[in-house]
Amino acid sequence: MKKITIALLLTFCFNGFSQNEKKESQTFKQNEVKINALYLVFGAFESTYERSLNESSAIGTSIGFSIDNQNDIKNAIAFTPHYRFYFGKKPVSGLFMEGFAVYEKLKDKNEHYYYSPESGETNLYKEKVTIYGLGIGLGGKWYTSKNIVFEINGGFGRNVSIESNVQYFRNYTRYNARIGISAGYRF
Repeated sequence: MKKITIALLLTFCFNGFSQNEKKESQTFKQNEVKINALYLVFGAFESTYERSLNESSAIGTSIGFSIDNQNDIKNAIAFTPHYRFYFGKKPVSGLFMEGFAVYEKLKDKNEHYYYSPESGETNLYKEKVTIYGLGIGLGGKWYTSKNIVFEINGGFGRNVSIESNVQYFRNYTRYNARIGISAGYRF
């Protein structure tokens, strides 16, 4: 009887210690904000917010817009929600795989003339385009003991819908890409 009682007490003790360790590992910081430094080089700004669902997955969204008016696009804004699954040993870090969606609006800063064969008229327009897309990506994320986050990611997708305010719009690509070298803070 003594042996059974001691065995039960030891089982409860080990179970109690393992539960304490599990609680400690679940107290990681669950929110992040990041800025994509690579986009700044290309004349755009992208900021990302990400929320951890558990130790191996997270959801987030990025918002980006053009800040360089050197090209033909006057206003461009993109909204990109994503879901990520992490393979690292630390919570929400290491190698990850993501699925993402893209909503993008573009406005041409130049006025163009086009001839409409139906009406026989030449019209002046400023093109406005809306793009919807889906894609997948890979990347890696690391963070320091001071909760500074570094991330490198890339992805490829397909634009499932391209809508324009003119009938004869430019030949926009049916593919989209997502690339980033980001730094931020985990809180």
